[in-house]
This record gives sequence, structure tokens and C-alpha cells, in this order.
Amino acid sequence: MENTLQINDRVAVNKIPFISKSIDRGDVVVFRDPANWLPQPVDSTQGNIVISKVKEVLVFAGVLPNPAKQFLVKRVIGVAGDKIICCDAKGGLAINGKSTNEPYIFAGNKPSEMDFNVTVPEGKIWVMGDHRGASADSRYHQDDVNNGMVPISKVTGRVFGIIWPLKNAGLVPSHDPLAKK
Repeated sequence: MENTLQINDRVAVNKIPFISKSIDRGDVVVFRDPANWLPQPVDSTQGNIVISKVKEVLVFAGVLPNPAKQFLVKRVIGVAGDKIICCDAKGGLAINGKSTNEPYIFAGNKPSEMDFNVTVPEGKIWVMGDHRGASADSRYHQDDVNNGMVPISKVTGRVFGIIWPLKNAGLVPSHDPLAKK
């Protein structure tokens, strides 16, 4: 998700459904691994017992993510009913036949190194990382049980800010890829 997020950034997530009524194109979302996108977690209970207990308390309080739940952070590119194609005549993504505007893509990356043509079914979303050259996102999981889509039931919430480290603190805005430049 670089440069929107940096490695080791900690984010604040809106989990309350009545505040975030829906998931929209351009939202940055946190979701549980939908179909083994990540390797199995390493058992971190070994080592210093004090550090282990502090981590357990921080996970329980919601300050640290639960490593057993395997969370990912990606940008929503398509929602139910969207037809997403890469690449259009300009070399970018097209959503429902319209060219996209994606200023958040990591400098030097193409919108996608691989061609695809998908339609997002009801109850799912298509996600891609902002650092497209280093993101194993929906494009790379089209052979899984969800065809690369993320079920809405796996979404924890929308990222609305960076809270740590303090030097990176700030809001994480949504940017609809179909918005005008």
C-alpha cells in the first residue's frame, strides 16, 4: 500500500457499520485473509513471557491486530456489479467502460502488469494494493475459491487514519478511481 501507507504504519479502522454504511470504490479497507493469501502465522508465544502477555493485552484491547486472524490492507477498486478490465487503450484500468484516475499508485508502477477482465459479484469486492508492483492482491488470486474477490463478510472496516508512528499520523482519504482528475 505504499505510499499511502508505509511499512510498520498502524492504522485506525472504522468498524462501526452505522458510521460506514457501505464500502465504496477507492476506500482503503482492512480484511481477514479470504482464501489463504498469506502464509500461516508464526507462533509468537515463545520467548519473553512479559512481552508475550503485554502483546496479548494489546490484542485484546484492539491496539494490535490478532496475528491468528491474518489481516490485509488494500484499496477497493470494484464493488458489486463493476466490470474491471486491464488494460484499456491508455494502459490503465477501465471500470464499467470508463478509464480510471489513480494518483495513489506507487511512482513507477503500472496500473497492472497482468491483464484481467472481471465482474464483481454481489457480496464481494475487488481489491488492489497501491504499490501494484509489490502487491499480491485480487489479480494474483483469481484461481482461489472466491476468484480473487474478497467477501464483504471478511471486511473488518475502512481505514481512516494512520496513528503510528506519529511522524506518519494523518488521515487516509478514499479516492474513487472513476473521479475526475
